[in-house]
Amino acid sequence: MRSAFLTYFRLIAADIRSQLGYPVSFLLETAGAGLIISMYFISLALVFQRFDNIAGWTLGEVAFLYGLIEMGFGTMDMIFSGFDPQFFGQIVRRGGFDKILLRPQSLTLQVLGSSFVIRRLGRILQGVVIFLIALSMVEISWTPVKIIYLPVVFASLVCFFGGFFIIGSTITFWTVESIEVINILTYGGSEMMSYPMHIYQDWMRRFFTFIVPAIFLNYYPALYFLDKPALQELPYFAPFLSPIAGFGVLFFALRFWRFGIRHYQSTGT
Repeated sequence: MRSAFLTYFRLIAADIRSQLGYPVSFLLETAGAGLIISMYFISLALVFQRFDNIAGWTLGEVAFLYGLIEMGFGTMDMIFSGFDPQFFGQIVRRGGFDKILLRPQSLTLQVLGSSFVIRRLGRILQGVVIFLIALSMVEISWTPVKIIYLPVVFASLVCFFGGFFIIGSTITFWTVESIEVINILTYGGSEMMSYPMHIYQDWMRRFFTFIVPAIFLNYYPALYFLDKPALQELPYFAPFLSPIAGFGVLFFALRFWRFGIRHYQSTGT
């Protein structure tokens, strides 16, 4: 196991060195990623200039959701970029996965270490800025439990989205190309979770509660952190299901990944 992790970190180090070999390109890409997120949030702030709130949520409260999602998804997109279905699908199609199978190391760590896109730091840092702005705009009664639980929610978000990347990559064993439904649940899901879930239709809330447990990753914890009145309508344990949902999705994804490996057949390329 120690040897596998050493290999993983060496792969990451080599990938980072190659990306930093063109510093100007790296800085422009990183700044561009952060700028795009900034424009989205600025557009949202302009909407709040016309309307004081969205379904009872102020700009600061929505920024809390938005910033947390951007930090979590950006971190996942950097760490799990090797499992990005589009990137991994190309590896499978070109026969690159056959080479990975021949190496006497953990397949999961090899794929994780195959790509570590540090330009995602632009999105992560922008999420941090938005989250700090949110904290300055809302009054949160911090308790020891809230302080401890916040990084747990963050880690759960990373695992949740990372799990769907792994599921999407596994599906490419049979489809070769990635499927758009995974993009809907990852990139589209991050956009959806950036806003209060109660603004969506009932069928959508049920789907993202009982089928895809996204509501437990951001919205319910936000109700708890912000002491929103809607919290009183939920079971007392609902805001604390974030790690079960996040780590549960990752656990299921890894099991599905192992199933896919056992039934993998080379593309012949």
